[in-house]
Parts: sequence; C-alpha cells; structure tokens
Amino acid sequence: MKILVTGAAGMIGRKFCEALARRPEIGGASVDKLTMVDAIEPVALTGASFAVETFQVDISTLSLAERILSEPPDILYHLAAVVSGEAEADFDKGYSVNVTGTQKLFEAIRHAQNRPRVVFASSIAVFGIPFPEIIPQEYIPAPLTSYGTQKAIGELLLADYSRRGFFDGIGIRFPTICVRPGKPNKAASSFFSSIIREPLNGQTAVLPVGDEVRHWFASPRAAVAFLFRAGAIDLRDLGPRRNLNMPGVSATVGEMIASLEAVAGPGFAKLIRRDPDPTIQRMVDGWPRRVDASRAKELGFSADDDFEEIVRHYIEDDLARKSTVR
Repeated sequence: MKILVTGAAGMIGRKFCEALARRPEIGGASVDKLTMVDAIEPVALTGASFAVETFQVDISTLSLAERILSEPPDILYHLAAVVSGEAEADFDKGYSVNVTGTQKLFEAIRHAQNRPRVVFASSIAVFGIPFPEIIPQEYIPAPLTSYGTQKAIGELLLADYSRRGFFDGIGIRFPTICVRPGKPNKAASSFFSSIIREPLNGQTAVLPVGDEVRHWFASPRAAVAFLFRAGAIDLRDLGPRRNLNMPGVSATVGEMIASLEAVAGPGFAKLIRRDPDPTIQRMVDGWPRRVDASRAKELGFSADDDFEEIVRHYIEDDLARKSTVR
C-alpha cells in the first residue's frame, strides 16, 4: 500500500510518519511506500521497512499530478495548511494554500483516476458563535475566521469530490492539539501549549486570557491515532456526511494549570505569567468549548481521558529532560 502525506514536515505530519515507521500498516494492510510532501523539505525517515520519498512542494503553485502523483497513492493524507493566526494575518497566503492548494490537489487526484482514500485535516474552527454549549455533529459550520472559512470550503470540496466518485474522502475536525512540542507557531491558539510546555522546560510562559476560558483539546498522540483510524474504517459507514467531529477533552485554562500542577508539581505553574490581551480574549471567547463526537466514537475514534493525560503524553513523548518532573 502506498501512502502520501502533505504537510509531512509539520508537527502532526512528522509524528504520523514516524508512527508509520514503527507500525507499518493501516487497517491490516502493509505500507510499501511513503511519500512525504511539504513546502519545507521533509527529513526522510530512518529505519523504515518501506520505501520513503520526499518532495519539497508548494501545493498552491506546482503541478501535483506530475510531481507527486506519478505513483498514485492508496491513501492520501492532506495535512498541509497555513495555520489560524497566519491565515488571519496574511489573507492571500491563507487562501492560496488552504483553498487553492486543496482544490489543485483534489483536481490532480481526479485526473489521476485511481480513486484513493483522502483524509482531510479539518478543524473545529469551522464553527463560529453563536453556538450551543455542546456543538452537535450536524451543526452547520458558520466560521468567523479566515482559517475556519478555508477549512469549511475544504470540507465542502471533500464531500463533493467524494459524491462524484473522484476519490473516497473523510474529513476529521481536529480539536486544538495540545501540548505541541518545539517553539510556538503562528496559530492563535499557540498559548494553550505554551502554558504547559514552557514551564515543563523551565521557561516562563505568557497567559493572555482568563482562567475561565474553556476549550476542546486533544494530544498529538491522539491526533496521530485519529489519522490511523481514518485510514482504516469502512467509509461506506459515513454516507454523504463526510466530515466528523473528533473526540477530545473539554478543559478551562484553570483546569489545564491544575493538571500541570497535579502531574509536575506547583513549582512549574509559578512560571506562568498572566498578561491579559483583550484582542486574544475576544478571539477565544468565540471558540468551541465542547463538541459532540459521538458519531466518531461509534466509528472507533478515541482521544485522551482527561487533561492530566494530555500533560503526561507530552512528558512521555516530547519532553527532553524527564528528570526535571517529579
């Protein structure tokens, strides 16, 4: 089986590719080849039992049919995207990559005529206020950000191309992924990871919102599991509704900090500096707090049990110096 991953140099894409190297099968089928694609040159995997090919590609400008679909994949994971804060700051870039790039990719797949499975990484950003306390699966997307709008367009394209039989698609609406390793990115939600990651690495973190802010989270480990499951399920069970809310953990900022203290000790929480930012506060006040993921759970998707587990997953998977944590 051949796998192609766009956005393979990103955090989730890289972790997924590394997980494939450790477990080279999806849904019982062995992986024979992995193609890793990103605007930044992906670092090739080491120790994989299958062939690995890398491409540095701007999906919004390049002829994908010739470059990366010369060997049509069985499963294509479309993870490449301009993140939320950057999409809001750079309108042209956001639409170029997240909309034009997605449509060009889908068109290239259509013309290749091999009808692969396409897994599209969407986001709970497709929902905008007003919405209920718990957003149901069939709630109509009405985004209030450019990023959310771009992801909603991608969901519609995925559903229509699947309906027409050009490929067999599934869209997964990721919660905010936390705790992200490395440095902060340009996502507007980046501070959620910072207030856990930086203290655990002995650094000060800035918290721009109040402790009462509630949001919907999943760990990078859970995100990788979503991708494996999306590649394995029988898509006939989806019917025409191709986009699924993913499971997650609903937690307030205060509960996140309490989880950090419960797992690592109160000394780490002292490294969080509160610096209210009214602009960011207004943004997060319009983000989903709880999402109904019952349909995804029925299809075998699962996430973390609570936020303490999310903190533990970061420590186990990404923290360089575990000895600093009790």
